Amino acid sequence: MGRGAGMSLLAVGLSHRTTPVPVLERAAVAEADLGKVLDQLLSAPSVSEAVLLSTCNRVEVYAVVETFHGGVNEVVEVLARQAGAEPAELHEHLYVHYAAAAVEHLFSVAGGLDSMVVGEAQILGQLRSAYAAADAAGVVGRTLHELVQQALRVGKRVHTDTGIDHAGASVVSEALADAERALGGLTGRRALVVGAGSMGGLAVAHLRRAGIGEVVIANRTASNGARLAAALRADGVPARSVGLDVLADEVERADVLFACTGSVDTVVGAELIGDRAPDRPLVVCDLGLPKDVDPAAALLAGVRVVDLETLQRRLSDAPTGQDAARAAEIVAEEVRGYLAGQRSAEVTPTVTALRKRAAEVVDTELLRLDSRLPELDAAVRDELANTVRRVVDKLLHTPTVRVKQLAAAPGGAGYAEALRELFGLDPQAPTAVSAPATGIPPLTQPEGDKR
Repeated sequence: MGRGAGMSLLAVGLSHRTTPVPVLERAAVAEADLGKVLDQLLSAPSVSEAVLLSTCNRVEVYAVVETFHGGVNEVVEVLARQAGAEPAELHEHLYVHYAAAAVEHLFSVAGGLDSMVVGEAQILGQLRSAYAAADAAGVVGRTLHELVQQALRVGKRVHTDTGIDHAGASVVSEALADAERALGGLTGRRALVVGAGSMGGLAVAHLRRAGIGEVVIANRTASNGARLAAALRADGVPARSVGLDVLADEVERADVLFACTGSVDTVVGAELIGDRAPDRPLVVCDLGLPKDVDPAAALLAGVRVVDLETLQRRLSDAPTGQDAARAAEIVAEEVRGYLAGQRSAEVTPTVTALRKRAAEVVDTELLRLDSRLPELDAAVRDELANTVRRVVDKLLHTPTVRVKQLAAAPGGAGYAEALRELFGLDPQAPTAVSAPATGIPPLTQPEGDKR
């Protein structure tokens, strides 16, 4: 996957922080559509690599682009097309990060600092899946490969080195906490989990710890539901798996309904739930995006609905605590280290070109010596050649080591250009000499995030 020397990193997204849930629902990309949307992104003239992260709380594109404005416009057009909207409809909700700011945003996302509930670890698995999908679609090059792998390492470090996992529970536990309060506890209650994906698995884990009496897992793919049910039974919790065709009967028996299927259509209709008697209330935790449960269910007697919009309002100003502050320090440290490595890597081809130029000069002068002194003793000639090469190496050693150190420091992006200017190197020479076709593009310090 080719690239131009001026390409850089761009992040464009919508999340719970900036976007109403209905807009997020429209922009969400189902797993079945990922390949199509990734192809559309790579077809854009400015884009050479792309990763699409679509979760319950965010839809983000990380792309390597040739130009900032062209890249933003092209990515927004793809997102708008997926949402069935005009680009202008998304602009007020979008956030855009460029170059260094895009790296910082991705590392913060991986560390759980940008999540609805600070510290939730599920985002790491979602980011890993997003990378795998992009890689399978052939739209990841060296830049995003190295960046995403580093982001995953940063996320793991945050969870290992801090207690941020305890700074806030996952969205699942927040929703189930509502259910516990509404039902006076979950011990001995019946739960129906619709969907056996990652969110369904989290719900099952939290229900088990809450002392749930029985769990029924309803899923379109029977084997996935059966696997979750078997794991619960192994832990001593009565559990069984059913198909979606018997939802009405299972909803009637349930005390709490947890829904997150990833379906683009409503799975649980209001008429399927119906009114509940005062002594048989039902708590519905709808964490699907788009919604899995008909919003009209909130109007039914004896039914309490907890959805993403409810959680969004409650958690928007939640305190992060000391662990989250430490996690932010780790992210900042990792961003500095990553960018220093990129700046150092940027100057390396120029240093290589300089050393190649020096070697060419030495070889030319030795050939000239041979023509002037053809009778020169071979041993003397070899010693002269070695002496000249040692002198050149010693003269170049300190400046080339120092220029890498200076380039790695903040504001060091101009040292490669200065070196090319001082030694009259061809501006294209570094790329031609040593940069691979999918090499890491320079990450220049941005003027600032564009919102």
